Amino acid sequence: MKRITVFCGSSSGTEEIYTSQATLLGQTLAKRNIELVYGGANVGLMGAIADGVLNAGGKVIGVLPNFLRSKEIAHKELTELILVDSMHERKTKMNDLCDGVIALPGGFGTLEEFFEMITWAQLGLHKKPIAILNVDGFYDALIVFIQTAVDKGFLKSENQQMLLVSNTIDDLLDKMKNYVPPTVGKWINKENV
Repeated sequence: MKRITVFCGSSSGTEEIYTSQATLLGQTLAKRNIELVYGGANVGLMGAIADGVLNAGGKVIGVLPNFLRSKEIAHKELTELILVDSMHERKTKMNDLCDGVIALPGGFGTLEEFFEMITWAQLGLHKKPIAILNVDGFYDALIVFIQTAVDKGFLKSENQQMLLVSNTIDDLLDKMKNYVPPTVGKWINKENV
């Protein structure tokens, strides 16, 4: 993997561990010579991961919609800042630039971006590893919900297994490196439930 897109909060959250793990993930990416692709902001976990990569000598590509640039949240020290016209164009560009995706803690925007990437994988639009760094159990309830979707027949277990999850950075990156995409299609037949 040469580049990983990270989706995460533009806030720092209530626990210091969220910021420290974002920074550590950035440092680890740089040490592994993996470039960061992210949303281009200097605030919250977004700023922490970018600074982690940059301070460790790595490269960071930010993708920022023009309307957010006017809010003065653009990170000024990035290797490259790509300006786009819409949120959808931002996600498309971030997908085009990366070899895999990681979600750190975040809110609606993080979840929306992350789920669009895994949906595209489920539909066969790409075969990239999609992962959650489950910092301090932040995504535990989401993981339970996804299991409920499998149990109730709305998600195939093979598609559930597309989602890579770990509490530790090195383990997660190793899972992503060794990821093999499923060969099963998305649609569930009543006979298979």
